[in-house]
Amino acid sequence: MEKILISSCFLGNKVRYDGGDNLLVNTTLKCWQETDRLVVICPELAGGLSTPRAPAEIQLSRNHIMVKTIAGEDVTQAFELGAQRALSLCRLHGIRYALLKESSPSCGSSSIYNGEFNQQKIPGQGVTTALLRANGIKVFSEKNLLSLIAELS
Repeated sequence: MEKILISSCFLGNKVRYDGGDNLLVNTTLKCWQETDRLVVICPELAGGLSTPRAPAEIQLSRNHIMVKTIAGEDVTQAFELGAQRALSLCRLHGIRYALLKESSPSCGSSSIYNGEFNQQKIPGQGVTTALLRANGIKVFSEKNLLSLIAELS
């Protein structure tokens, strides 16, 4: 049975930067969870950050991607470490599919916040999504969950 990497917040775990979750209610997802198909991760926690934590967004600096908090702290290294740990889990479990939180600086698959902390989204992908995709893993979000379900059916 094929395993799927999933954002921890989707399962109701309080791992978001603000201490909340992004519980995703779906019967297929519940079935996958009950049959032990899901490998759970929050890349930001896996990278050493805590909950709660300061909001962070991706910023471009001379064509180099950085992740900074609203206070200006560079947390790029923690985001990169979390992405590496997510990739390691995928390799360990032979995972080819991931379901990650849209717009997150780690997990966004088609949009991220613009780096100015003004709630504006732009096309882009998070640090973990970019690394997973570079290694052949298909990344989906809650916005296209039905496509993932169809692909795995």
